[in-house]
Amino acid sequence: MSDRDNPLERPTTPGSIIELQQGAVVSRTIVRQPSGNVTLFAFDEGEGLAEHVTPHEAMILALEGDAEITVGSDRHRLRDGEALHLPASVPHGIRARSPFKMMLVMLKKAEI
Repeated sequence: MSDRDNPLERPTTPGSIIELQQGAVVSRTIVRQPSGNVTLFAFDEGEGLAEHVTPHEAMILALEGDAEITVGSDRHRLRDGEALHLPASVPHGIRARSPFKMMLVMLKKAEI
């Protein structure tokens, strides 16, 4: 992806970059670097991502709506403007309680 393809090269509301689709989860990576990615997600109500583990640190920023996020054995409710850290190697999952848009920032470990 070149810089001119990045919709954030000018000030914008990130939630306007991705559209909800009925009964679906939609994603769009807007930054892809060796050090990490920034991806926008749109979840229809009741949709989600099953619990999974990644070796990377991540942060979720809720853009619109309401979702339940599990991190290990903890459950969190995330709403507009709230952020949550996802530690590396800890199981996590997402379920939208309403139509939900979020930004995921993933930071990859440096190769030594």
